[in-house]
Amino acid sequence: MRYLEGDILRILQISNKLPYPPKDGGAIATLSMSRSFVKLGHEVSILSMNTSKHYFDPENIPQDLKSIIDFHTVNIDTDITPLDAFKNLLFSKLPYNAERFINEDFKTKLVELLKNSEFDVIQLEGLYVAPYIDSIRKHSKAIVSMRAHNIEFEIWERTAKQNVALKKYYLKNLASRIRRMELKYMNSYDCVIPITSRDDNSLKKLGCIIPSHVCPTGIFTTDLDDNRNSIEYPSLFHIGALDWGPNQEGIIWFLDKVWPKLNKKYPELKFYIAGRNAPPKISKINIAGVKYLGEVEDAHDLMRSKAIMIDPLLSGSGMRIKIIEGMALGKSIVTTSIGTEGINSTHDENILIANNPDSFYTEIQKLLDNFDNFEVLGQNASQFVRLKYDNIEITKKLADFYTKLL
Repeated sequence: MRYLEGDILRILQISNKLPYPPKDGGAIATLSMSRSFVKLGHEVSILSMNTSKHYFDPENIPQDLKSIIDFHTVNIDTDITPLDAFKNLLFSKLPYNAERFINEDFKTKLVELLKNSEFDVIQLEGLYVAPYIDSIRKHSKAIVSMRAHNIEFEIWERTAKQNVALKKYYLKNLASRIRRMELKYMNSYDCVIPITSRDDNSLKKLGCIIPSHVCPTGIFTTDLDDNRNSIEYPSLFHIGALDWGPNQEGIIWFLDKVWPKLNKKYPELKFYIAGRNAPPKISKINIAGVKYLGEVEDAHDLMRSKAIMIDPLLSGSGMRIKIIEGMALGKSIVTTSIGTEGINSTHDENILIANNPDSFYTEIQKLLDNFDNFEVLGQNASQFVRLKYDNIEITKKLADFYTKLL
């Protein structure tokens, strides 16, 4: 069949985590694209692993969402154990964090779905579902795309550099295994969908020769209210999944290297930390001026109520969705070069970028000492994101790309 622009696509997204509730970058990126495809008139199914770590009862997915997206889930145990990690290190060539997502029940469900339904596009949401491509090829003629949320091995290489001794060795070994895995599967898809131009260039340098289309995660501009009338100024906040290593690492770095100096000069200043599954060194923190909020009911409400958003990311890869959301809500944001990778923002115009403790302190100070700086940066951020990162426009271009391939 030949497809023309405007035809309805039948799309299956496969993910290693249920993208509901959308409270972390991966879930937000997956579900926002699903919703955008539906708004454009396409048919969307999602097959997800419902992991022990991020388990959510699919019965509790809102009915209005289930009425437009066909959800399928498989419960799997992905708990990390020292013994399994040690066995993997000695007896396997696969990275341990990928091996945990290879599951026979999930494979069976996938094959059943492919036999009973016909799809035009099967979009893999990240590297850890790549091992199922052989089953997909055997039971479907759909285009298979890899949505590269990041360069996976790069996250672990950067994390390794922040550690020492045995942990550094283990993380370097893990990064090497993930790199081999990414290279193994790289050209087995029909196309790759990197989230940033930087990642697109990196994949090509690594040997990717299949068609690619850069597709950032955006926002639904009609859903966000950037009202700035009830902001606690001055205040600092960070929000993100605190079971993700790079977020933990960045917060601890900030608390050790930057906060003492800020607290000394601005003793009344509060720093709020929000996010789920924080380790005890963050959740049980007892530092003057620092308040741990845990997982908040509405991330956007928190963002609107606080003043300066910080994201001191030292490792990681891909695109920081929370920064896009924060900018859309008119937040004045201080982050690192890694934090703003993939976002074509401009330092001192719509964001502030700092890569060491002294400069991080200085950039925050600019916003604390001059309210006009704070206001203008936030307003510029909102205008920038609303112009460049509208989900519907982004997803329409991706659907057109798929249609041309078909």
